[in-house]
Amino acid sequence: MGCTGSSLAKTDEGTKKIRKPKPWKHSEPITRDQLMQMRDEFWDTAPHYGGRKEIWDALRAAAEAELALAQAIVDSAGVIVQNADLTICYDERGAKYELPKYVLSEPSNLVREK
Repeated sequence: MGCTGSSLAKTDEGTKKIRKPKPWKHSEPITRDQLMQMRDEFWDTAPHYGGRKEIWDALRAAAEAELALAQAIVDSAGVIVQNADLTICYDERGAKYELPKYVLSEPSNLVREK
């Protein structure tokens, strides 16, 4: 009986805990409005890159949530996280989902609007 419990513990270890992306810098300073426009354009076109719409929807919800909720969303959607910052993920069928850092966090050179 102990073997069954041991094998379950090993599969739990294989689950990657997500984290915020490392600080990054956009090629030029951008405003929050520009960043939001870039994000909206990405999410509007993301399903056209392949994969399933429900996975893209789950990834968007995770990208916009706090870490604990994002982890729950990713786990419940069956998303396989390759990079802990969510930049590369897979679904159960093996489809790859790549997220740019600008949908996951703000750049260090974000211009504060007056």
